[in-house]
Amino acid sequence: MTPMHFGFNQTHSSINFSFFLFFSMPIPLSMEDKKHFPLAFKLMVVVLFLLLHCVCFCTAVAGSSGGKKGKWQLLLNNTGVVGMHMALTHHGTVIIFDQIGVGQSGYGLRRRYNGTRCMNTQHDLTDWSCFAHSVEYDMSLNKVRPLRLDTDPWCSSGSFLSNGTLLQTGGYGRGSRRIRYFRPCENGHCDWRQSKTLLSDDRWYASSQILPEKDRAVVVGGRQVFSYEFVPKLHSNHRSFDLPFLHRTTNKNEGGNNLYPFVHLSSDGNLFIFANRDSILLNYKRNRVVKSFPRIPGAGSRNYPSSGSSVILPLDHGDQFHKVEVMVCGGAASGAHQAAGQGKFLKGLSSCGRMVITGNTHKWNMENMPGPRLLNDMLILPTGDILIINGAKRGCAGWKNAADPSLQPYLYKPKKTLGRRFSVLKSTKIARMYHSSAILTPDGRVLVAGSNPNNKYTFRNVRYPTELRLQAFVPAYMDRQYHNTRPGNVSIHYGSGTNGGVRYGEGFSVRFWLGRKPSKTVEFSAYAPPFTTHSISMNQRMLKLRCKSMVRGEDGWINAALEAPPSPNVAPSGYYMLTVINGGIPSISQWIRIIHA
Repeated sequence: MTPMHFGFNQTHSSINFSFFLFFSMPIPLSMEDKKHFPLAFKLMVVVLFLLLHCVCFCTAVAGSSGGKKGKWQLLLNNTGVVGMHMALTHHGTVIIFDQIGVGQSGYGLRRRYNGTRCMNTQHDLTDWSCFAHSVEYDMSLNKVRPLRLDTDPWCSSGSFLSNGTLLQTGGYGRGSRRIRYFRPCENGHCDWRQSKTLLSDDRWYASSQILPEKDRAVVVGGRQVFSYEFVPKLHSNHRSFDLPFLHRTTNKNEGGNNLYPFVHLSSDGNLFIFANRDSILLNYKRNRVVKSFPRIPGAGSRNYPSSGSSVILPLDHGDQFHKVEVMVCGGAASGAHQAAGQGKFLKGLSSCGRMVITGNTHKWNMENMPGPRLLNDMLILPTGDILIINGAKRGCAGWKNAADPSLQPYLYKPKKTLGRRFSVLKSTKIARMYHSSAILTPDGRVLVAGSNPNNKYTFRNVRYPTELRLQAFVPAYMDRQYHNTRPGNVSIHYGSGTNGGVRYGEGFSVRFWLGRKPSKTVEFSAYAPPFTTHSISMNQRMLKLRCKSMVRGEDGWINAALEAPPSPNVAPSGYYMLTVINGGIPSISQWIRIIHA
């Protein structure tokens, strides 16, 4: 679909994503330069690419040093659509989409998807079908292309299937029971496909979690919906399953405070579900709550519209992946939703809680962030540390319901002693409020997009305008001072007859290059990229893999023998980002596929 008015001003041009870390000095291009990209420059890029791969040399981000606090890059001035939802595909592209009910977006189309022409009339300027509401961002080209949406995915959920297809569920209005699929491709011709099968219940503000069974997800909750259901259904006559826990955790006068519940798959195969302030362990196969956990201490709430965030801390082969620890951070004060409706923005929560959900002893261990935060995203970095980014300090989620943007990311190091785990990172100048999102990329950066606390695309005369700029936060581990420590040229080698992946419990090998002797601590992690929206990174998961042996040759090449996770309870089948971490410095991640037998 040809854009009618694209309005892009690319401030950074990345040459090839697979070797972004070799040289990522921003190359400012004029609009004319981009239209007529010089042939000589293309040839220079090819030569550099071949040269760098021949010498097998991998470095970190070039350019000015970011120091210990990291740095920010502006990638695009206009993604065309608000990044309400984001997901990274195994082809190195990012799916970004918004709601269609806003009408006009920042990406106009010359023709509707039915072929009729969009004109410069008052009707067409407000017709949602004359604008893109979903785009695919190609990180290697630093460009977006429009994607087709037929129904509204506003405040929906998503999970990746084993073949890398994004399963996208629910939304608003006619989209509330819709199931959509996006299967990424290399030729740029793939698009959204909407299933004829419908969900049993409306799923607006619901959460999704991929299950150990191959290519089955569970969708939990939603506005005025207190149930869960499976996609695809367990049996053709199955509908949804009532969950009394969702009834009990609803604050009707506060917008619910249990929407977008935090859902995590425990390594024992059960589901951890957190809503408002309470949590349970659900045996979804028997529709039975097998454990009720203590209430998280303190006042306030954690789920939409209070909108804190949650992660499972990295699972480790050292305890055979048995220990599962959940972390919840931020949220809104009691009464924040009603107060925001009156123009008063209450200070958000500063507290975080950690609790081990396996075993027999369960207690929330509390600590405080450097400041109050809500609408925040929590991402697991390749190092196993937690990045807390985006959000606000006061108010709650909803149109114009928050104030005082949280511009400084926080870094949380879970293995440090209490009181020394948090640090404050480099501040951004762009407010990322309601309807913003963030994802981790294979090169170790964090893409940040979105923010629109307005019910339309509004760029003037409001306190927090609609935000279409795309940024990358570059953590300190990518600084040039770590060039000689960073593992380079990582490749993954499966055994024969594995059909392009590794089976549970089987061995595989990883080869990489280091210019110096490895540090005493070399780790290997596998990361499941999430579907992110509304402060939730659905299905995010990191595994610390077992290394059985590691041999270094005189030429700097290292061969490591690794072992795949033991079961789909630990790691549902699909694509993961495998990273080599040498003394706390990560490599560029490579995609590994974990498959069912």
